Amino acid sequence: MTDPIADMLTRLRNAALASKVEVNVPFSKVKFAIAKILEKEKYLAAVQVVEDKTEIKITLKYEDEKPVISMIKRMSKVGRRVYAKKDELPRVLNGLGIAILSTSKGIMTNREAKHLGLGGEVICEVY
Repeated sequence: MTDPIADMLTRLRNAALASKVEVNVPFSKVKFAIAKILEKEKYLAAVQVVEDKTEIKITLKYEDEKPVISMIKRMSKVGRRVYAKKDELPRVLNGLGIAILSTSKGIMTNREAKHLGLGGEVICEVY
């Protein structure tokens, strides 16, 4: 697998389309940080690390039997990296969605990066 983050996002997208309650993804610190941000921003119901630290157990969130995540899109790919300066941070759906960035201070949303005056690699957009 060349892009494990894209694999995680695809698993989330497919689980939401299939109306699954939970999905398991292989553990990594970056994927766990992305999942925790999605949980904090109320796109996911719960995120847990399995006891032996080999998987992340993600519980999806639904409202009126529809998934809260309507679209999750990988922006920076292996063959084409996407970076944003602090003045050019992406706005997703005019502020209704979020972009997740990898900055020098860690992984955070576009709002947090703007508040801290940071730019970085745009990992994905969620709405």
